[in-house]
Formats: sequence, C-alpha cells, structure tokens
Amino acid sequence: MSGSYYVPATSKWPVLGSLAIGVMMVGIGMVLVYDRGSLIMVAGLVAVVAVMALWFRDVVRESRSGLYDSQMDRSFRWGMGWFIFSEVMFFAAFFGALFYIRTFAIPWLGGEGEKGISALLWPEFTAHWPLLNPPDPSVSGPAQVFSPWHLPLVNTLILISSSITLTVAHEALRAGYRRTCRNWLAGTVLLGLCFIVIQGVEYYEAYAHYGITLDAGIYGATFFILTGFHGLHVIVGTIILAVMLVRIIRDHFTREEHFGFEASCWYWHFVDVVWIGLFLFVYVF
Repeated sequence: MSGSYYVPATSKWPVLGSLAIGVMMVGIGMVLVYDRGSLIMVAGLVAVVAVMALWFRDVVRESRSGLYDSQMDRSFRWGMGWFIFSEVMFFAAFFGALFYIRTFAIPWLGGEGEKGISALLWPEFTAHWPLLNPPDPSVSGPAQVFSPWHLPLVNTLILISSSITLTVAHEALRAGYRRTCRNWLAGTVLLGLCFIVIQGVEYYEAYAHYGITLDAGIYGATFFILTGFHGLHVIVGTIILAVMLVRIIRDHFTREEHFGFEASCWYWHFVDVVWIGLFLFVYVF
C-alpha cells in the first residue's frame, strides 16, 4: 500500500445511521412532549447500536486486511480529534447554561444586577444556590442535595484511577507487553462498570430520598442533564474499552499500529476531565 490511498467501497452505513438517529430523536421528542413514543425511541436506539457495531466491524476488517496506510491513519486521527472537539462544545453548552443560571438568572430574580426588576415577579423569592425553593410556588424543589464527599467523591476517585490504569495499559501496549496491557485494560473496564453502578445508586437515592427529580425546578433539571449525559458517555466509553479488550486478547494491535485503542484512550480521558468539572461545579460549589 506504499504511496497509495485506500478509497473505501460505497457504504450504506452513513445513510442507515442517519435514519436510525432520526428515528431515535423523534422517539425522544415524543416522550418528552407527549409522554409516549418509548417504543420508537427504543427501536431507534437499537438501530443506532446495530449500525455502529456493523460499521465498526467493517472498519476492523479493512484494517486487519492491511488496506489502511499512513494517510488513512492521519484521517482517523483528525476525525477523532474533531469528534472530541464537538463533544467539548456539547458539554460547554450545558456548563454555560449552568453558569448563566447561577450567575445571572437567579440573582436577577432575587433583585440583584441590571435586570433586578425581575424580582417583581416573585417578590418573596430569595436567591440562593442550590435552589431548594424555586420562585414559582407551583414547582417543588428538592428536599436536599448530595454531599460531594460521599458517592460523588467515590466516583471521582474511581474515574481518576481508571485514567491511570488506562495509561498504564496504553504504555504497556506501546512497549509490547500485551498481557500487561490486557490486565490493566480489564481493570479499567471494571472501574467503568463500578462508576455506572454507583451512579445508578445515586440516581435512586435522588428520586427516592432527596426529592431531586427532573421536575424539581432548575436544580433538578441541570443536575440530571449534566450528570445524565456524562453517565451516557461513561457507558459508551466502557463498551468501547470492552471491545478494545477483546481486540487485545485477539492480538489485533501491534506496538506501532493501534490507533483504535489509542482513540478509545482519548475518549476516556476526555470523559474523566468532564467529570472533574461536574464534581466541582455541580456537587462542590
């Protein structure tokens, strides 16, 4: 393949993937607006997962067949880089919304700032974050909020540890120690599963004992939007790392050629950094 550029064959996966995402988003919209359409949402999600699995299967087969060269490697790297950048912007929007609410909207409703006249809407409202008593009396705020030094701190330590174990696995692969890479990568997958389980326990506690729900005012909404999307990324990242573990066991990677594994490391480290931001600005401050 030296001096050549591999042009993939015509693929049906981009079109099918777009249709699957469209069906899933229609279902999500119906659930949020009309409280029905869950079957459409689930069908779309299953279709998305199926398309991703089959599409990545083809990519793995092409890579294993020796069809990719250095130009394709650069293309994959640029593609993954832009994908992570889009994810950064995705979470930046939600962090920006949280910043706007806490820094501007709530103080305005409390009578502070250049738009403090907004306090005329609910004159008895006291601006304070976390917002346990929303200004509109028809909305019930949470009974209490989580202490950052219990489950959130445990999950923070888990994710930081997972970044360390994943880095050790990556360095072991680069040094040619495949068994060491396999063991440390398995540990990373296990830590990811532990994070997901603990997050599930926290969500149960939020609904059952803390009164933190999607209907609990702006605090409940921002809490679940930020932690929920991050949790989804952890689930996806754990699945990706599990697939990489299978590929390591099957000896798919070499010391020099292992971008699939390297890309999964980029993604996981990004997810870890986002969690640190969540821990600080959702739980601590």
